[in-house]
Amino acid sequence: MTDFLSSLLGGERGNILDLVLHAGIVVKIVLFILLTFSIVSWAIIFYKFRSIGKAQRESATFLRLFRRSKRLDAVFNSSKNLLGSPLANIFRAGYIELTTKPEEGSNPDSFDLSLSTDLGGIDNIGRALRRATASEVTRLEKALTFLATTGSTTPFIGLFGTVWGIMDSFRGIGVTGSASLAVVAPGISEALVATAAGLAAAIPAVVAYNYYLNRVKVLETEMDNFSHEFLNIIDRNFFNGPRKKI
Repeated sequence: MTDFLSSLLGGERGNILDLVLHAGIVVKIVLFILLTFSIVSWAIIFYKFRSIGKAQRESATFLRLFRRSKRLDAVFNSSKNLLGSPLANIFRAGYIELTTKPEEGSNPDSFDLSLSTDLGGIDNIGRALRRATASEVTRLEKALTFLATTGSTTPFIGLFGTVWGIMDSFRGIGVTGSASLAVVAPGISEALVATAAGLAAAIPAVVAYNYYLNRVKVLETEMDNFSHEFLNIIDRNFFNGPRKKI
């Protein structure tokens, strides 16, 4: 089995680990930097997979709860168990604004509110929802910039290691005075490992960045739609029509 793996990787002295171990100090530093980028990127990929997936699941749960409930205070209390849902967080921000900011000329005694006896203006609520939406988008996009940075910089870091390794190989040619393939090939092979490592770090990062960014945009659209729906409900029930319990 060992002989098969050795032959598959290019022989005992030609496998990737052997090339890394025999590389120059600069190439080794480049490979270490690329390995660090790759480890952090994969940690972010798994973290975002869990956090964005949780946000989507809990948002779907919250929407069912919101549309089935007849009272906003009941939705507010239930939403406290859905801290990963951006829709639930936006709703709580709007509801708190609704129940704590008095509208000029309104009669708060005519409302049955569970948390407060004051009613906020529709404009204030809209601003609170927009602030909460921006905050949730920022939270969901957290750490995605590192994936973008990894995707855009690691190929060039790897290329730097390759160029440096090739320069070192040509310096070796000058020292030995021989330009045969046996002399040049090992050094160039070691240098090209850096380019391969850069691409190995960049490709998953770019794919994950585009994938998660698209999922965040879908959630952002859902947040905007929910904000408009919530504002319409508040406007219809508390500002343009008969005052109702919430």
